[in-house]
Amino acid sequence: MTAPLRHVAPAGRIGTTSFNEASARTRVELLLDPCSFVEFIGPEKREISPHLRIFDLPEQFDDGIVVGHGRLDGSPVFIAAQEGRFMGGAFGEVHGAKLTGLLRAARQIRSTPVLILFDTGGVRLQEANAGELAIAEIMRAVMEARTAGVKVIGLIGGRAGCYGGGGLIAGCCSALAVSEPGRIAVSGPEVIETNRGVEEFDSRDRALVWRTMGGKHRRLLGAADVFTDDAMQDFREAALDLLGLVGSFGLDQLKAEQMRLGDRLRRFGACEDAIDIWTAEGIAHAETVPELSADQFIALANRIGRTSRDAR
Repeated sequence: MTAPLRHVAPAGRIGTTSFNEASARTRVELLLDPCSFVEFIGPEKREISPHLRIFDLPEQFDDGIVVGHGRLDGSPVFIAAQEGRFMGGAFGEVHGAKLTGLLRAARQIRSTPVLILFDTGGVRLQEANAGELAIAEIMRAVMEARTAGVKVIGLIGGRAGCYGGGGLIAGCCSALAVSEPGRIAVSGPEVIETNRGVEEFDSRDRALVWRTMGGKHRRLLGAADVFTDDAMQDFREAALDLLGLVGSFGLDQLKAEQMRLGDRLRRFGACEDAIDIWTAEGIAHAETVPELSADQFIALANRIGRTSRDAR
């Protein structure tokens, strides 16, 4: 991957605002060019989940996801941002339909890329069937958009991480940018512990969680294409860089990815911990990787980090 580009940031507080701590709407506001965002199905539409009231659960006017279009460095983009502070950013019927519709619109237009700001724990248990169906529809919509030539970029750095069906959708994206607070996995720590026991995975061991699922490990494995610091400006630059680097998508890319995954299994299949993998990658003092600053880690990842071959 080429050296990161530098772009002019919009005016305001973008340089100091934490992506991890910001709301979905603040992330959209600061990531895009000032005053360029136009929301689809906005608050006035009151499109909320029809299922939550049955369980006497709180509702939210946007069902936990913001979708629309705007401009990034002057160029048009579609954008979706999940609100991790509402039901952990979990997917339900309306939440999923909004993202599916956005991706289908991008497929029809073809020339406008999509940014997905993931912040999710997976599917809502209260909407299990509808949520699982939503995940399947979104994954199909991502692949159809990419096949039509649309770049779909995922940004991961929210409090809820990117778990469950969100992890599957992220794996379908053209490219991913992740920060240290970001985590990517199909099963969350508590799910693994519940099903396999604490001996298999201790969800209370934060160091274990982050070195297994965190942004640094995902970048070194090639499951994320860019590691960035937590500031909104850094995520903005990462999105611009990836939009400029992502190439075409087709069968050749999928075959290359299958080869990459096979190679990864052969090289690291016997490793029991992320530190073992980092050591096998030739990283001296691998146990110190979690302690590296963002700049130090980016330099390390650019030197030896594995680069994906388009698909995850």
